[in-house]
Amino acid sequence: MNRFFYVGLLVLSCMVCSCSPKAANSDDLETPASLALKTVDDLYTFLTYRERRVPLISAHRGGPEPGYPENAIETFQHSIKQQPLIIECDIALTKDSALVMMHDDQLDRTTSGKGLLKHYTLAELKQLMLKDNDGKQTAYRIPTLDEVLKWGKDKVIFTLDVKRGVPMEKVVEAVKRNDAAAYVIMITYNATQALEVHQLAPDLMISASIQKWDDFLRLNDYGIPDNRLVAFVGVSEPKPLLYKQLHEHGIMCILGTMGNLDNRAKAKGDKLYYQLIERGADILSTDRHREAGVQLMRYTKDHQCYSPYLIP
Repeated sequence: MNRFFYVGLLVLSCMVCSCSPKAANSDDLETPASLALKTVDDLYTFLTYRERRVPLISAHRGGPEPGYPENAIETFQHSIKQQPLIIECDIALTKDSALVMMHDDQLDRTTSGKGLLKHYTLAELKQLMLKDNDGKQTAYRIPTLDEVLKWGKDKVIFTLDVKRGVPMEKVVEAVKRNDAAAYVIMITYNATQALEVHQLAPDLMISASIQKWDDFLRLNDYGIPDNRLVAFVGVSEPKPLLYKQLHEHGIMCILGTMGNLDNRAKAKGDKLYYQLIERGADILSTDRHREAGVQLMRYTKDHQCYSPYLIP
């Protein structure tokens, strides 16, 4: 069981454009090679820790940039022009019980609409336009979860953040309906949620909050296999021992750099991302996927990482 996704990022990008920041940030890069994740067993292998694993980037809310709003398919497509990615995105529920991609309860910040999303039907939401993070209206509209899952096949891995009030069962049904288990990780915030997902769909990968060893032991007591787990270790670095313990169980670790760590890298230098991987993180969930990606490309090249799960 190995976890090679980001290998694609570094190997492909180094082959195509070298590892310079300029090349890695170029919008002229061709869409990266396809992920060869055809079955859930491929995903288990890809997301199992190994000593020479390839570090991965998770683009928080899909990697929004000027002109590209968060949680939009067009943004996801734009983001993967730079590198293969895990796409973190958010799921909300409409008035008529449709699953759509939206982080906020309110529409005002990210769309041309106003008020609570839950007061709108899907048809009404489809009339709205998305705004980028600068508040500028774009030509893009709110996608449904089904549309996102159909688009993502052979392109990305998704980590799905199910917002409060959205039935987990409905999201799992959508994953099954779209035959997407081979490229989906379900985000959970506690062991009870993780158990719910595992009971609904024992084959699905789960991102579980594990910030201390007791958190892992509880998941273990619930009977969730190690190879169904990736560990979200928080938004600050855990003690090295936690990395070591989780890696000994084959579990890869997601460190959230959005916020303080991204700000520190911006102020003091992007090499921080390289150092975070050196110290034990395997996946960086970041709002700076381009800058972090350059550093992870360098790490992959320096450590001669390779993945057979990326098809040129």
